[in-house]
Amino acid sequence: MGDTVDPDAVAEAVAEISARIDTLGGIGRVRLIAVTKGFGVDAITAAVAAGCRAIGENYAQELRGKIDELPTAAQWPRPEIHFIGQLQTNKVRALVGIVDVWQTVDRASLAAEIARRAPGAQVFVQVNTTNEDAKGGCHPDATAALVAQCAEAGLVVAGLMTVGPTSTDPEATTRAFATLRGLRDDLGLVALSMGMSGDYEQAIEQGATHVRIGGALFGPRPGHRTLIG
Repeated sequence: MGDTVDPDAVAEAVAEISARIDTLGGIGRVRLIAVTKGFGVDAITAAVAAGCRAIGENYAQELRGKIDELPTAAQWPRPEIHFIGQLQTNKVRALVGIVDVWQTVDRASLAAEIARRAPGAQVFVQVNTTNEDAKGGCHPDATAALVAQCAEAGLVVAGLMTVGPTSTDPEATTRAFATLRGLRDDLGLVALSMGMSGDYEQAIEQGATHVRIGGALFGPRPGHRTLIG
């Protein structure tokens, strides 16, 4: 699954990005989530060895396969696992007991299924702040209602999540992240998961508490020529 990663190179990249996060004022505030999708278990173990305490995965089947190959909890510090990909309700059951944080709750039916399968689970509500049809997330105007539905179902809403614009235009990116921050503030939530390899600095400037970094840590994924989140 994917290409082999160099643990030393990953450790160097983690150190560099962590230092940049600190320089941007994120020290003690911003959590680095190492996005290991497309790579094998060695990417996860390298990230953990480098000090990452959270990983992000996008695909249910891929994640389940990796979990079976990971060292036992007694052998290493198991990372917190964030599911950050679009999720079908029929995949929830397969991820219960594996996923610690569900970051892409974008509709009431998904919230209800997570609550049924994993009562009290920690979630982020995903918001489409760029108005791109290809991106997941509820409409900004529907955010408050979905947050309330999650809470009523017994889920713990940690905060909000978004993906920046595909165009990577700096002004559009800042607007998207500022929109999420405003929604977070209005709802009295705490966490903001936003920012990937190409735009995490802007995300931190807009108040991100979680950044999801893949390409900048592990290099291009198989089949990709450029660094992506």
